[in-house]
Amino acid sequence: MFQIENLKKDVAEGNFNSIARVISSIENEIVGVDDFLATLNTNFIPVIGITGPPGAGKSTLISVLIGNYILQNKKIAIISVDPSSVKHKGALLGDRIRMKDWYLHPSVYIRSLASRLHLGGLVKSIHKITKFLKSTGFDIVILETVGVGQSEVEVASVANVTLLVLVPEAGDDIQMMKSGLFEVANIFVVNKSDRADAKKFLSHLTISLNDRIQSGEKIGIIETVANTGQGIEALDDCINSFLIQ
Repeated sequence: MFQIENLKKDVAEGNFNSIARVISSIENEIVGVDDFLATLNTNFIPVIGITGPPGAGKSTLISVLIGNYILQNKKIAIISVDPSSVKHKGALLGDRIRMKDWYLHPSVYIRSLASRLHLGGLVKSIHKITKFLKSTGFDIVILETVGVGQSEVEVASVANVTLLVLVPEAGDDIQMMKSGLFEVANIFVVNKSDRADAKKFLSHLTISLNDRIQSGEKIGIIETVANTGQGIEALDDCINSFLIQ
């Protein structure tokens, strides 16, 4: 039985161990956890969804964004969804490997969750987990999807703003993405934009988004080089412009 009172004070104080226990209980649908969630008061906390194909540099970009938010004295929670191991169903990639510079920082909570073969790029319980994190004193919640295909549109139903991270070599993938990620992303991040053909790809991307742009829909297109931090301030400004609408 999930012991509500034993955890409520620790969670309210932002105790990471207790937060981790609650998330595990939500994942595993432990009896009593829904009652616990019903007792929490959620605040408006921006939820940023970050998706894109493997190798686009999502984790590196998130790491740099974390550094930017730390300079603003913000407390951040990151949920990274990884493919599941066939043997033990756990996450194949761990938080310490992906964002090792931040996992011990007192203002950063990073949790890797296994997708458990759930379609959509996130996890079955992501709505409950996000609701919970909004009650624990964080200033920003970041959701990173598995990154396995254009069907990862679920993130847009959870996040306040959705980023699609691409690289210049992804030109051939744009057509495949048009029926999925292209329709839900708010900000298109061209990462590794110092590579050859980056300008050509940027032009191709803009043309591909022309229908959405011409309809008056707000779209952000930002060039970054996450490894050096180039473009991160512009990306932060663009994210904020969507959050204050």
